[in-house]
Amino acid sequence: MRFLKTTISASMVALSLSMARGETSPVQWSDSTMVLDEVSVTAIKNGGSPLSVPGSVTTVSQAQIERLDIVNIKQATSLVPNFYIPDYGSRMTSSIYVRGLGARIDQPVVGLNVDNVPFLNKDNYDFDMADIQRIEVYRGPQSTLYGRNTMAGLVSVYTLSPLSYQGLRLMGQIGTNTSFNGNIGYYFKLKPGLGMSVTLSSVKTDGFFRNGFNGSKTGKEESCGLRWKTVWRLSDVLTAENTASVNFNKQSGYAYQSLETGEINYNDTCYYERTGIADGLTLNWTLPGVTLSSISSFQYINDDVTLDQDFLPQSYFTLSQRRHEWAFTQDFIAKGKKRGYGWLAGAFMFYKRTNMSAPVTFKDDGIRHLIENNANQPGSKYPIRWNDRSFVLNSDFMQPVYGLAVYHRSSLELGRLSLSADIRLDYEHVGLDYHNYTSTSATMWDTTVDPERPYQHIQVDIDERERLNRSFTELTPKLMAEYDFGDISTYVSVAKGYKAGGYNTQMFSDVLQQKLMGKFGISETYPVKDIITYKPEKSWNYEAGVHFRFPRLNMSGSAALFYIDCLDQQLTMFPAGNTTGRIMANAGKTRSYGAELSLRWTPVDRLALYGAYGFTNARFVEFGDGRDDFSGNRVPYAPQNTMYVSGEYTFDFKRSEWMRSLSIHVGARGVGSIYWNEANTVRQPFYVLTDASLTLEIARFIDAEIKAENLLDAGYDVFYFKSVGNEFVQRGLPRRFYGTLRFIF
Repeated sequence: MRFLKTTISASMVALSLSMARGETSPVQWSDSTMVLDEVSVTAIKNGGSPLSVPGSVTTVSQAQIERLDIVNIKQATSLVPNFYIPDYGSRMTSSIYVRGLGARIDQPVVGLNVDNVPFLNKDNYDFDMADIQRIEVYRGPQSTLYGRNTMAGLVSVYTLSPLSYQGLRLMGQIGTNTSFNGNIGYYFKLKPGLGMSVTLSSVKTDGFFRNGFNGSKTGKEESCGLRWKTVWRLSDVLTAENTASVNFNKQSGYAYQSLETGEINYNDTCYYERTGIADGLTLNWTLPGVTLSSISSFQYINDDVTLDQDFLPQSYFTLSQRRHEWAFTQDFIAKGKKRGYGWLAGAFMFYKRTNMSAPVTFKDDGIRHLIENNANQPGSKYPIRWNDRSFVLNSDFMQPVYGLAVYHRSSLELGRLSLSADIRLDYEHVGLDYHNYTSTSATMWDTTVDPERPYQHIQVDIDERERLNRSFTELTPKLMAEYDFGDISTYVSVAKGYKAGGYNTQMFSDVLQQKLMGKFGISETYPVKDIITYKPEKSWNYEAGVHFRFPRLNMSGSAALFYIDCLDQQLTMFPAGNTTGRIMANAGKTRSYGAELSLRWTPVDRLALYGAYGFTNARFVEFGDGRDDFSGNRVPYAPQNTMYVSGEYTFDFKRSEWMRSLSIHVGARGVGSIYWNEANTVRQPFYVLTDASLTLEIARFIDAEIKAENLLDAGYDVFYFKSVGNEFVQRGLPRRFYGTLRFIF
């Protein structure tokens, strides 16, 4: 197989080495500043080449995707400036951070589209895809054209089309700790203009850490996915594309270690299972003067997570969450262009319904430390003791969400100057039907007599139902200007970002616990109505940038500066005390500023230098939790720096019939520092992960590769959290080795 050496946007501080495969072809790169006629930056809404987009856009090519074995969007982290997806927890946790904005729970600030279809729930972002053709990453607000979940950016993934390739593709990879990754895809035409493909992928690993409590491996995983794609050119003006996929995933154990002891040591079972189904249909009509498009989708999630939520060797409490979610989306787009004036208009609607059960089981240690010790005063003569050493706090939810939006773009070309203006009107309605209930009992004992005896039986029965709903309406504008000097283009933009508010379903076990404690005269520690809701998040993004390319020097790159004012930024926080939940809270005001720089250079044939760097300074302007003032502190979980450098050189063996080339690749990714809490008392310093690989191209259809990740075995943490007042971190993956074979027939 012959690779087209293309990569994504690079950075001035980063260098990479790359070489072309093939006998005489020079190295070719693809990122946000190169024009590729065969690849458009966006499929429908933003036409044109990367150079013509007045914003920060990065394209990860198929060649780089295969070279780095990228099968999901998490693996693209750090390749794109200021784009970071930490790999922690389960596949349900797909937190994305861009330019200081991000969310760990509920809805994200970065959207995901796969073959034009928007995925509405970030809990279903992390799944593997075979034969990814390219990944496009937009940074900065995309709310005007793409709406929900895109106030900080958009990731668009496109899979290989059966009209552009026909044949059989196989990939198999084995690695450290019994890791396996494989896929098979068959691409064919039923007739001219009608192609289909079927791909099957599978992943397995035994994990990399052990739970000290029982010696079991943590991070074990088995998953598989099936995709069926059809592309049909029904006529010269009408094209239909449908992508249907099913994904299954099962994981067990998390590498959460105590910050105090440095040990992974918990006694209860942890696992996550998910079935995800998605189907998307895209229709395009090309008529005189106008192009009409329709994008329709259906999505379904059925998942189950069980956690030892205290992550201690003692038996405090466990959480089980079972969910069924259905979602439908419909997007209509019309666009046209005449005499330098271009326009686009659209209407978008969605409906999502979630049914979820999330019982928390309190066990002996939890009852003793969290309930009995709080209910009983030291030296009490009439202590309360629970009759059952295990009981359940039940929480059931039904959450319907629907939204409608209309949007428009006008653009005007005045010679080398291009002006664009976007506007979008969004309406979203969020409902919540919840049922909290528990039945348990306690006994008050009289210790003034010998032997002590029961004094009073206390029956605790709580059964609460309520129906809540909220609506949000927002107008989001965007203005852009670009001037093309030829090999250099500059742009400025001003855009409003927006994300609707909602409900904190993860806090209902704490709400129920407070109701239970209220039966014993212990007051609530926080107001329920405030703790279960959060407000919309809004931002203004100001950006200026430049794209450049110098063909004679084989050099191209980009640079951007940005400033973001954010009001009511949605942050995940841990309530005070020995609580079991976490909430989405609104920071009063935050601000971010930073830079994204790119550079790549091919000084000689088969050698290229490449890199990507992003810097973000994100701080609270006004924010406090009622006890402490965090104004001026860094926004937690968002990295201050992201860096990627890689290099590749290829030796061509022109006289060999069976061995065509040998590629040497080296690279490094850097992230940090990352502050883990609002007080900025815990942080992960900047760290670098190195990798290297050798790839042998045998004939035209076989590649053999060996590679190492985290080659220097750097130690680092990717996550921090608190539970029952204790602090935990998840360790990053250690050094790993892999061997890969690819066949293309």
